[in-house]
Amino acid sequence: MSLAALLAGAEPRDGGLALDIPEDWHQGRTAYGGLSSALALAVAQRVGGALPPLRSAQVSFVGPLSGSVALRATVLRRGRNATWMRAEILRDEAVGLTANFVFMGPVPSVVHLDARRLPDDVIPPDRAVAVPSDRAPTFLRSHFDTRFALPPVDGPRTEASWWVRLREREGLDPMVHLLACADAPPPGVLPLAPRETPLSSMTWQCNLLDPAPVTADGWWLLHTKSDFAVDGGVNEVTDIWSAAGLPVMASIQSVALFG
Repeated sequence: MSLAALLAGAEPRDGGLALDIPEDWHQGRTAYGGLSSALALAVAQRVGGALPPLRSAQVSFVGPLSGSVALRATVLRRGRNATWMRAEILRDEAVGLTANFVFMGPVPSVVHLDARRLPDDVIPPDRAVAVPSDRAPTFLRSHFDTRFALPPVDGPRTEASWWVRLREREGLDPMVHLLACADAPPPGVLPLAPRETPLSSMTWQCNLLDPAPVTADGWWLLHTKSDFAVDGGVNEVTDIWSAAGLPVMASIQSVALFG
């Protein structure tokens, strides 16, 4: 079932939504983090009404989410320029995800800075080779197209550049689509760990660099890198551009590596 179909079939409940997360959206024993984050954003948008563009998201992956879940959201503050909202996803009345969202429209500024550059020699998506899916998580095989934006290299490497898009994205809010794609690649540290080493995302901070991101044919370019790992704690940094090479998101994630 596509993300759009999940949202369309959700049942209104207690000012929020209730739905079932099918197994083809699983990553291990929980829902894929990009899906659950996108669902939290969707319920915040529904509850918040007329909102400015999303500018920041802070997500905490508290516990496993699968099967029947409840989504709820609350407006924390509506300011002159920005609106703050909190969203939660619960399973069996236990919180599995919390998220804080900041929505803010453009404001006048004399400062314009862009130091976020594309990796060199990026391969356009129409010429890029598909990422092998034989060992990919269920959600990735079922719902995403992924291609190498840079040629894969031999041996372990803690960074990767992928083109990513949802196969079924018609009717989705662009920010919901982007957030759903933004966590698709595995952490860069994974090739350094023994095979089948368990890992879990703990927190995720996303800053939107474009209030109305658009891209060609659904493709987003994700460059992800693990730049620090000690005692099971991993720092993961991801930058995202549109197909035209315009920066759209910067994120940092805390990952627990159990081995």
